[in-house]
Amino acid sequence: MRHDLVIRGGELADGRGGALRTADVAIDHGRITAVGSVPGTGRDEIDARGKLVTPGFVDIHTHYDGQASWDTRMQPSSWHGVTTAVMGNCGVGFAPVHARHRDRLVELMEGVEDIPGTALHEGLSWQWESFGDYLDALAGQRRDIDIAAQLPHGALRVFVMGERGARLEAATADDRAQMRQLAAEAMRAGAIGFSTSRSVNHRSIKGEPTPSLRATEDELQAIAAGLKDAGSGVLQFISDFNMPSLEEEFAMLTRLVRDSGRPLSFSLGQRHSAPDGWRQLLALTTDANAQGLPMVAQVAPRPIGVLLGLQGSRHPFSSCASMQAMDHLSLDQRLALMRQPAVRARALAELQQLDGRPADPLLPRFSDFRRLYAFGDPPDYEPPPELAITAIAQQRGQTPAEAAYDMLLADNGRGFLFAPFANYAHGHLDACHDMLAHPHTVPGLGDGGAHVSVISDGSFPTTMLAHWGRDRPHGRFDLGWLVKRQTADTARTVGLLDRGVVAPGYRADLNVIDMDTLRVLAPVMVADLPAGGKRLLQRATGYDATIVAGVPTYRHGEATGALPGQLVRGPQVVPVG
Repeated sequence: MRHDLVIRGGELADGRGGALRTADVAIDHGRITAVGSVPGTGRDEIDARGKLVTPGFVDIHTHYDGQASWDTRMQPSSWHGVTTAVMGNCGVGFAPVHARHRDRLVELMEGVEDIPGTALHEGLSWQWESFGDYLDALAGQRRDIDIAAQLPHGALRVFVMGERGARLEAATADDRAQMRQLAAEAMRAGAIGFSTSRSVNHRSIKGEPTPSLRATEDELQAIAAGLKDAGSGVLQFISDFNMPSLEEEFAMLTRLVRDSGRPLSFSLGQRHSAPDGWRQLLALTTDANAQGLPMVAQVAPRPIGVLLGLQGSRHPFSSCASMQAMDHLSLDQRLALMRQPAVRARALAELQQLDGRPADPLLPRFSDFRRLYAFGDPPDYEPPPELAITAIAQQRGQTPAEAAYDMLLADNGRGFLFAPFANYAHGHLDACHDMLAHPHTVPGLGDGGAHVSVISDGSFPTTMLAHWGRDRPHGRFDLGWLVKRQTADTARTVGLLDRGVVAPGYRADLNVIDMDTLRVLAPVMVADLPAGGKRLLQRATGYDATIVAGVPTYRHGEATGALPGQLVRGPQVVPVG
């Protein structure tokens, strides 16, 4: 028998969580047709002996809403084995939209997800008004991976309520009825779900809160009812869990799930201000599932934080007047000035004066040198205490601010400091271990396509395998189980039941991985967004092949030129083998 593609002799982690086994995989017409010993030949064959073969990774928390409209490559995710990405998280996106509100949605995305507004203004075609129109525009372009989109609450609210919605006014009965109808229409058009944000940290570039921040339960119930009307769609929430209390906010989420019958996921991390709060949320999630309510928490495999450096938008001295005066200069020009002793002394003095009254509310996080670490190359996402800036300063006989200033100048200003502000309260990742191990969590929160000047967490899938499956000195997980977590488990969370498993009938999205060479590389800043916008990009080594719909899209980390990825409309059923 002649197959389109045969992957030979790999160590197969099939997405079901069992032990690895040696197997061939045959592919025809974009589907897996045989697993085991395949006697036939392939028009193309990949020798996977000694390599790990997995389903393609399904990343359910990205922000490619803009990039997917102008770019064929969903990088960095597609460099890290992702073959399906779900975007439209956290209540931000670009549809539905009236022409008069386009700038407001750009400002919201720029503020919440740190995507340059100039890039969005130039890159977005705005060939849509309704959410269905937006999906049609996306469907007209091929990509290196599949994408699926969620209906964002911020855009929906402004579309229906205009400035009243942006001002956080309560939705009227008519507003709620229209939102319900539009939510149902979006699901029927192919939205994978609905997302919202209830976090005070989410603000537009002008500092305005996200429109969905104070949405009432009646409004959320109406939208969830729209998903119920359509008979499809998942609910995605990010919340501060303090309106008015954690218990009452979670109880509202359970009522939404119970009344609508739709599954829900929410973002979860370890807050440094309340290091054990996540345990209470997982206990409540366990109770909800015991009541038959499908709820999961999206968790991260490493600290949630930012990279601070002269190439990015933030660093410990970025609120200092002397540094802000250099913002218009090139990196080399800033370096030349910052190396002058007088400039260094002035910046150090200004930072000390800002202490306690920073213009930037985030500055205390960025200048807490006890929780700031040398990042390094290769990057270390579980840095030991001796890499903290305070420890390095002590070794050098400097103040922490002096050490941080000098480290920013290293490598011609291209290095980074790492500022974890969640999941690292105790200086290790044991909390992440326990969150990942919990039966009612799934990996997420990588934010591929977002926060492009301060993070590059689209590399989460590689960290999952390399750090948690091989490198961590203790608390490692079985490789087969880790693969299941970011394939079958994430796919099931959003209703994409046709992928995430290597078995006959399933979609032929796969990775061939050399675990000996699998590494997350140091991020680099590139200016490849529309209008010359800059973003951090982070590659990996060890991906021998990534295959989408049966077609190799990357070989040894380099693009093949093939673009078989499509828009996925709505949930997908379990295939017949």
